Amino acid sequence: MITMSAKSGTPKKNLMFLSGRAHPELAEEVAKHLNVSITPQSAYDFANGEIFVRFEESVRGTDAFVIQSHAAPINQWVMEQLIMVDALKRASAKRITAIMPFYPYARQDKKHKGREPISARLIADLFRTAGVDRIMTVDLHTAQIQGFFDGPVDHLLAQTLLSSYVKDVYGNSEVTVVSPDAGRTKLAEKWADDLGGRPIAFIHKTRDPLRPNDVVANRVVGDVRGRMCVVIDDMVDTGGTIAKAVEQLIGEGAAGVVIAATHGVLSGDAPERLARCGAHEVVFTNTLPIPDEKRFPGLTVLSIAPLLARAIQAVFEDGSVTSLFDGNA
Repeated sequence: MITMSAKSGTPKKNLMFLSGRAHPELAEEVAKHLNVSITPQSAYDFANGEIFVRFEESVRGTDAFVIQSHAAPINQWVMEQLIMVDALKRASAKRITAIMPFYPYARQDKKHKGREPISARLIADLFRTAGVDRIMTVDLHTAQIQGFFDGPVDHLLAQTLLSSYVKDVYGNSEVTVVSPDAGRTKLAEKWADDLGGRPIAFIHKTRDPLRPNDVVANRVVGDVRGRMCVVIDDMVDTGGTIAKAVEQLIGEGAAGVVIAATHGVLSGDAPERLARCGAHEVVFTNTLPIPDEKRFPGLTVLSIAPLLARAIQAVFEDGSVTSLFDGNA
């Protein structure tokens, strides 16, 4: 009798979709598009704030996708996702993909002065150490954050989703794409192409390095008079930059202003600031939860779930994620 040195098993792959507690609505929507159910789990906080997570089904040998939207309180949700990853690793999941629609600490991607941390790199190291094989995220604050993680990073772009909506609603207007600062003019050019070769403008601004959320908007560079201005950005946090930009554009004679951004962080008084800044419409995606108390007239929230679901399916089937963006990812 000849004995084989290796035994062939049944080749099969199982996708398991798991969700943290930060944004269950988005997770449910992604699961619906994937035609899977969210893996049941026990997750709760102890009296002293420690987090406990246990999955109610076996995850051995599975392709596990763990989604968590890092809204406030951001540190709690980062820790919960890390604990979920650790539980998966110790339960012998074959591959673990951390889905972070909004990458936490993305703005701390370099040192502006001495003795400062590079927290975006620390986040990548934490997830790698916890056992993450792959990261999936949407519209990083700066694209080079992909290089902080020692493994594959699927950097999804919400630009097509946002620009398609703007084109459908405002396509017949004389549109100018406006970058809120000089650093985003390259993105504005891509938007301009998406909208059919529109002109761009940008706002030259100064910022106090000791007060990171305080901005002094200066002058508008480009022609905006009598035009519908689409101000684009990756995120809106306190709303200070965008609100000043809108006021500046209206002061320069813009016919109207639309704000389009991927991540609606909306800290503090941001909703009130945006509601009264004079913008015709504010468009976000639902990478972060925007509860009813943060919503206001003129706010439109587009769903990122179909894009996430397509990317998850592509990764699971070892297909191309770049092809989701016509090769431009």
